[in-house]
Amino acid sequence: MKTLLVPVTLHDTLPSVFETTRLVAQRFGSLIEGVSLRPALAEYVPVDMVGGMTWLRDEEADRAEAEEAGGRFIAFMDGAGIPRHARDGLCVPEKVLDAGPRYRWRQDVPAGDSFLGQYARLFSATVVGRPGSTDGAPSMATFETALFEGGRPILLAPPTAPTGLGEAIVIAWNGSTETARAVAFAMPFLRAAKRTLVLSVEGGTVPGPSAEDLARALACEGIAAEFKAMPAGRRTPGETYLTEAMEFGCDLLIKGAYTQSRLRQMIFGGPTSHLLTHADLPVLMAH
Repeated sequence: MKTLLVPVTLHDTLPSVFETTRLVAQRFGSLIEGVSLRPALAEYVPVDMVGGMTWLRDEEADRAEAEEAGGRFIAFMDGAGIPRHARDGLCVPEKVLDAGPRYRWRQDVPAGDSFLGQYARLFSATVVGRPGSTDGAPSMATFETALFEGGRPILLAPPTAPTGLGEAIVIAWNGSTETARAVAFAMPFLRAAKRTLVLSVEGGTVPGPSAEDLARALACEGIAAEFKAMPAGRRTPGETYLTEAMEFGCDLLIKGAYTQSRLRQMIFGGPTSHLLTHADLPVLMAH
């Protein structure tokens, strides 16, 4: 987790995104790069459907909002005592292992989420806020673009800033390839954690290795992990993951995203959809 990408737009959970990023950077000595996001094209919005009148999105206002978002990013990093990266765009390989957390801000990025999906492929993880449907919530489009186009994990920051991250980890194991990828990406966290629990829920798995199998595999990696297989009950798998995580004292949940299709989860719900709506702790996701 030596490089962290933070797409910055103005939303209510921005302080939590920054603090979540800081906690990871402090743990791994990461380089944090913030980038501003703004709409890709001027948007025409119908005002009078009879007369066909439209108004044009204010691009100057978009730029001003991006500058304000960047100002908040820089102010947070400076206030947290994180030094600015001295040589923009360059890292010296022989010095990276000993480098502490540092940051840089990239203002001149193309507008739109498509850039984010491509650029995220260069980073250990992308940190985004938990999306929501209200005007002040982080964008679902930003989350999904980074998740599906970036090829790297997403670290989902909760609405309220966490006080710690990565000491007690729960793996929401369902036997899937998506969760296997999430576990692989999470190995730096797992090696540094004090406690790890592999948790599965009956009715929430696909054909694949069991929670016990994964715990044994992690032991071969030098990671001591407990395992727990929960029977089916009245709670959904998503509800069980969060309840058991709270009882474990979890401060980081590992989960594969959308083992079921997005459309199915939109209609019927599912563990990923439940976590995107209710998780109050950091979640590392991969697809």
